[in-house]
Amino acid sequence: MDEFAQALRTAITNRGLGLERLREHLSQNGVSVSMATLSYWQTGRSRPERQKSLQAVVHLEHILQLPPGHLSELLGPPRPRGRWLRHAPAPMSAFWSPQTPVERALNGLDTQWDDQLLRVSQQDFVTIGADRTERVFRSRQVLSASMTGPDRWVVIMHVDDHDRPLPLVSALKNCTVGQVVREPAEGLLVAELLFERPLRKGESIVIEHELVNQDPCPPATNYERKFRLPTREYVLEVTFEGAPPRSAVQLADGSAVAPGHTLLDVALDVRPGVRGFSWTW
Repeated sequence: MDEFAQALRTAITNRGLGLERLREHLSQNGVSVSMATLSYWQTGRSRPERQKSLQAVVHLEHILQLPPGHLSELLGPPRPRGRWLRHAPAPMSAFWSPQTPVERALNGLDTQWDDQLLRVSQQDFVTIGADRTERVFRSRQVLSASMTGPDRWVVIMHVDDHDRPLPLVSALKNCTVGQVVREPAEGLLVAELLFERPLRKGESIVIEHELVNQDPCPPATNYERKFRLPTREYVLEVTFEGAPPRSAVQLADGSAVAPGHTLLDVALDVRPGVRGFSWTW
């Protein structure tokens, strides 16, 4: 039995999950892998090589509570096979329809590494002005590479009010701003944050960026973060510089929260979906 198969089999045993339960966990994260395939992987009869299989390994590490890159490192470089080596920006299309403005804006950007970056932590800090408008969005990501090569992070920002200027994007830590796509008519901004160098397999990075709205700033009634892939930790802090809202609702479950000068959401092991707050003045 090769090292990958042995490590996978040991992790499954230690976690106490049967193959059917493991398959269900993967399915809940939007990953389809048959029980036969999982069986072949843990016995060494076959190995993950195609792009979708390598993406499944990243999810397996998360589900089996393994360190980022623990299983991926044992696979070594993939053998060239199939058309996936000429990777188009397809990963995002699993979350947005190919006909949406988001997918069209992504067409000219390199998103091939998106699925190879494990989301260790996502932290959002939002400032709402005293005039009840959206002012500043600052984000901090902790990412870990499941294979050698990731060199960028793609930011997607959508605003509801399409007749106002789109925000300005700035890189704050361990990255620089690359290509930026603006679609004012759609209220859409997409930007590349380029790392200082490509990450090695198992290597992590902390990056920070900021989005600053220009006057006239859009009115603030909500903030939401879409998760396409699992994230181990999420922190959202919304700060109101003036009077707090009259009422607020958490988007994850629709529950009411006590409004104050700060709204805080902290979550672990976040699954694909939407988190954030909406509020009324």
